[in-house]
Amino acid sequence: MRYSDTFKLAGHTVRRMGYGAMQLAGPNVFGPPKDRGEAIAVLREAVALGVNHIDTADIYGPHVTNEIIREALHPYSDDLVIVTKVGARRGDDGAWIPAFSREDLTRSVHDNLRNLGLDVLEVVNLRSMFDTHGPKEGSLDEPLSVLADLERQGLIRHIGLSNVTPKQVADGRRICEIVCVQNLYNLVHRPDDALIDALAGDGIAYVPFFPLGGFTPLQSSALSDVARRLGATPMQVALAWLYRRAPNILLIPGTSSRTHLRENLAASALTLSDDVMAKLNAISEGSS
Repeated sequence: MRYSDTFKLAGHTVRRMGYGAMQLAGPNVFGPPKDRGEAIAVLREAVALGVNHIDTADIYGPHVTNEIIREALHPYSDDLVIVTKVGARRGDDGAWIPAFSREDLTRSVHDNLRNLGLDVLEVVNLRSMFDTHGPKEGSLDEPLSVLADLERQGLIRHIGLSNVTPKQVADGRRICEIVCVQNLYNLVHRPDDALIDALAGDGIAYVPFFPLGGFTPLQSSALSDVARRLGATPMQVALAWLYRRAPNILLIPGTSSRTHLRENLAASALTLSDDVMAKLNAISEGSS
């Protein structure tokens, strides 16, 4: 089955293969990049190749990634959708620290606005920080209510969620409209299968991150075997599988290299036969 190459996000038609800007910051997403010029070139080439959905956060660096995006792409094209996130701050040692208070969230929104050079943020994801390594139950009512207030003030147009459970998504949708959910999901890490399908039915985007995160050596070997038969890289195959998993999946592979950027974007054109899909799904089934 061939899904559309586009999807509606926050009222905009975006190409399903987007770009994640996390890797434009320094090591461990902290400090400046080794090659700022290449970082700028990657962003400009991504947009030139048709990317119109960029995922970022002012805590990347902090501030570094958003400043690079502004330098590379501002003034932004009308069809470019920049999605950012709030809910954490960085310690002096690079630690990721929960930041859910009204003051923290308001400051973070204003930091994103200033460093991106925007008057309003198109989409802001609230990242749950009850556990930095994965979703964990806990009420997001208060921080979501703060973002809803900022939306009413005209600083935010749309709200999403990140690192969340299905219950948190359902609870959040009672507070405000949720336009996207961003969680760890890939070929072998699939706890969100039912959530993805439910969101697809409601026209809500699902944005997976870490497309190769959590693979065992055996699973990586099986993926590499499939990739060799297709004349592709394992990353391309993993992205192509996600691309065909559901029509509401928006991909945001990140890289600081123009070569890898072109490889990632080419994954959307990779044809996976039913036989190949079955082999890839078997890798997943063997992981449970």
